[in-house]
Amino acid sequence: MIKTAIIGYGQSARIFHLPFINSLADFELVAISTSKPELAAAEWPNVTVYTDVDQMLAESGAELVVITAPNEVHYELGRKALSLGLHVVMENPTVTQLHQGNDLMRLADTNNLCLIPFHNRRWDSDFLTLRRLLADGTLGPIHGFESHFDRFRPRVRVETPGLGAGIWFDLGGHLVDQALVLFGKPQSVTGRCLSMRPGAKVTDYFHVQLHYHDKEVVLHSSPYHPGPSLRFKLQGELGCYIKRGFDPQEERLQNGIVPDSPYLAKEAEADYGIFYSDEDAQVIESEIGGYRYFYQATAKAVRGEAPPPVTMQDALDGLNIINIAEKSSAEGRTLPLTATSFRN
Repeated sequence: MIKTAIIGYGQSARIFHLPFINSLADFELVAISTSKPELAAAEWPNVTVYTDVDQMLAESGAELVVITAPNEVHYELGRKALSLGLHVVMENPTVTQLHQGNDLMRLADTNNLCLIPFHNRRWDSDFLTLRRLLADGTLGPIHGFESHFDRFRPRVRVETPGLGAGIWFDLGGHLVDQALVLFGKPQSVTGRCLSMRPGAKVTDYFHVQLHYHDKEVVLHSSPYHPGPSLRFKLQGELGCYIKRGFDPQEERLQNGIVPDSPYLAKEAEADYGIFYSDEDAQVIESEIGGYRYFYQATAKAVRGEAPPPVTMQDALDGLNIINIAEKSSAEGRTLPLTATSFRN
């Protein structure tokens, strides 16, 4: 088993990481570093809990470190772990600046280590369904795609402004990554990234367009959307696929459904998307996703049996678009995509 430690004990660690590390036979959870040691110790009595990251990295015997701490310290923590010869899984967004990611890639390459961004939403059921429809050619050539992640959060909670803060950087990173997997890099970007709620200190709304030579892609999130929400709209020459609602895994994990349950990632039939054409409307059964597949693939990568399920270059391609969209929003104009391949 791969001895694994986790840094941070917030919702991300407790919902998206620890259940899978604990349930998969590939991993052994040996340490948790957190500013909430009493809570972690109560919930994980057989795991050593640290309040000092450096002590944990030096003493825990971990081979793999999962970083779920605040975005602004990802780079520092990743560099420490890689310098000590440890493999790293890094929560989205991996880093806040492109040069930081480049530095970590070089360090991982030099030490022959895995540095894997946690882009778990590649294993959402609805996203896997999109990939199947594209592979099957069900919609014909694609000319339009919309990806929405709207929520109803009209009141400002605790917010800490700064580089890497806000919903566009966090949630937007997943939507950008999904678009890149589906369609590759765009030619240019137009962004509207706003602090819309009264008193908001960080971006809480975005409407970003990715411009391709043959299609338009829209990525959108609003804090003022209660009730059923559009998730995907995929438009092609043979018809349109519309999917509403969210992948069920996050909610079910929050409700205590265990990762190896066959129910975790299977969507209810009422939530299936619909393909509309000139002839009729056809309900499309959703693929069954599974965030466990990310960790299973990570285990193979750490053992040297397969490439990483997500690369740091993937994450930097996404971060580049995030940065360009923010600049586009600030300047009020469409901007061309710049290159991010600068490892060598």
